[in-house]
Amino acid sequence: MKLLLIQHQGFINGQGGTEKICAFLADHFAGTGHAVEIATCENVTGTAVYVRHPNVKVTNIYSPEIIQKHPRRLWNYPGKHPLRWIAGKIRKKRDKLFNHFLYKNTNGKDGLYLFNLRHRARAWKQFIDATAPDLIITMSLSSVLEITYENTYTIPIVNSTNGRPDYDYSNQLWYRSALEMHCLKAAYGHLAAMQILFDSYQSVIPDTFTGKCVTIPNPVPQVTAANRANLLMKKARYKIVSIASLVMSCKQQDLSIAVFSGIAQKYPQWDLYFWGTGPDESVLRDLVEREGLQNRIFLEGFTDNPMETLKQADIFIFPSKFEGFPLALTEAMAAGLPSIGLRSCSGVNELIRHGENGFLATDSAALQQQLEVLISQPETRQQMGTNAHLSMARYAPEHIIEKWAALVRDMQPR
Repeated sequence: MKLLLIQHQGFINGQGGTEKICAFLADHFAGTGHAVEIATCENVTGTAVYVRHPNVKVTNIYSPEIIQKHPRRLWNYPGKHPLRWIAGKIRKKRDKLFNHFLYKNTNGKDGLYLFNLRHRARAWKQFIDATAPDLIITMSLSSVLEITYENTYTIPIVNSTNGRPDYDYSNQLWYRSALEMHCLKAAYGHLAAMQILFDSYQSVIPDTFTGKCVTIPNPVPQVTAANRANLLMKKARYKIVSIASLVMSCKQQDLSIAVFSGIAQKYPQWDLYFWGTGPDESVLRDLVEREGLQNRIFLEGFTDNPMETLKQADIFIFPSKFEGFPLALTEAMAAGLPSIGLRSCSGVNELIRHGENGFLATDSAALQQQLEVLISQPETRQQMGTNAHLSMARYAPEHIIEKWAALVRDMQPR
C-alpha cells in the first residue's frame, strides 16, 4: 500500500509533537512493507528530525513557481538618528501604499488569503495526482484544507488530529478570520475518517464531518519500573523540570517562574529547569534575572534525550493553557514523575488524575501550594510518581500502532 503523509508546514527541522507522531506513523508503516512518503511545502532547508526508517521518503514540494503574495511588514525605526528616523518614516509610508494596492487588487485580506491558498492547493493537486497514493494521512486540519481547496480526490483522506478539534477551526487560540474558519470547517467534508485523542473530543467536531471517527491516543515511550525516576533518593540538589516550547501564551513558563520564585528561599535545595526552545527565551531569561534566581532557574535549550532528562528529575511542572495530548507530560509521567498542571487545560485534565498521579490546580495559588506538597513530602512524590508511571502503560506504542493499523486497513478498498 502506498501511503502519503502530509504536514504542509513545520515538518522540516520541526521538534514538536506533530512531527513526532508523523515520524512514528511513517517509520512503522515503512517497517511493515508499505511505501511511505512524507510531503511538506516549506521555503526552508533542513532535515526531518524524528524520521528513522531509511525507506521513508521526505519530499518538500515548495517551489518559487507557487505564486504567493504577502503584505509588507510595517516597521518603526527604534533609534534616535534623525536621518534614519526620516528614512524609516518614508519606508513605512511606501510599505503602507504597497499593502493598500495589494489588498485592492486581491479583493481585500480575505481575497488575498484565498489567492494564496488557491495557488498552494493547485501545487498540491499536481503533486498528489503524480504520486497517486492509496491513502493520504494529513497531520492537521490546515493540511486538509491545503490539499482539498477547490480540489477533489478519489483517494481516501484520514486526518490525524493532534489537539482538541475545535482549536483547529475556531479563533479560540489566535485570530482567524470568519472566512478562514468557514474554509477549515468545510475541509472536514473531504475526510473519509479522522483520528481524535480522547473520546470527549467528539463533542467539538463540526457537523461538516460525516466520516468515520476513531479515538487513538498518542504513543508514550515506556520506561521499566527499574529505570524510572527514584524519588526517594536523597540528593544534594532536587529538580523541578518543564519540557515545552518556550511560548508563554500557551506553555506559561512565566507562571512556573512566578510560583517557584515565591517558595525558592524556603526550599534552597530545589531548582527549576526549563528544556525547550522558542520565541520567548529572551523574555524568560529577563524574568529569571529580575527575580535574581540565575543560579536556581535554568533554561537549558533543546534536549534530544528527554526521557533521560526526566529520569534525573523529581517533579514535572506543566501549567499550559491548552493542549491536545501533551507528549512531554506523558513522557514525564512514564518516567515516574508526579506532575502539576491546570484543571482548565484540555488534555492535561484527561491525563492527570488529581491527587492520584499528580495535581490539577485551579489557579496560581493552588499551583504553588501543590508544588510545596510535592517538595515537602517525598513519600507523596514517590506514590504519585508510581501511579503516573503505571497510568501510562495503556499508551504503549505497540497498543497505539495496532489501532492505527486497523484504521488504515479499514480505509483499503474492498
